[in-house]
Amino acid sequence: GQFGELPKGYDHKYVYSHFGYNLKLTDMQAAIGVAQMEKLPYIISRRRENWERLYNGLARFKDYFVLPEPCENSLPSWFGFLLTVKENKIFSRDDIVKSLEEKKIQTRMLFAGNLIRQPCFDEIRCNGQYYKVIGELNNTEIIMKNAFWIGVHPGISDEQMEYIINSIADFIIDRERGACS
Repeated sequence: GQFGELPKGYDHKYVYSHFGYNLKLTDMQAAIGVAQMEKLPYIISRRRENWERLYNGLARFKDYFVLPEPCENSLPSWFGFLLTVKENKIFSRDDIVKSLEEKKIQTRMLFAGNLIRQPCFDEIRCNGQYYKVIGELNNTEIIMKNAFWIGVHPGISDEQMEYIINSIADFIIDRERGACS
């Protein structure tokens, strides 16, 4: 189905129908979080290693992807690896996501993009309130339609990271061959 002004096929898990807050943390979850603090240096280190492995493994495909870059003078603990598919004639974001999911590689859509397309903004209009849009929001449209996440969880092994990289490489190489025939 289609949700408001969002692109057709937009994942319902990332549709915001109402403005609100997400405050779900319980005391038990907080206690687990405190216990996890001992593992934090390892978690951060491993996320960075997995992110770097993906970056280095996919750098040869910069013609097809906008690869994430850290801000100058920063050393992030990465949430994930955001790939944005550049406009090209051989595959779309949905094509590569379908291929990866079929190979049991989980992906997630970027839960942002052009937020004014979210149904929750209809509430603002209906209540007589207005918001101001400056510019065309071209980049927000691009990431909403063409970006997706690959995980860098510390539990992903080196072998699994290689499988992810090889699966992306194989997909692109197969599509390139098909485009040339």
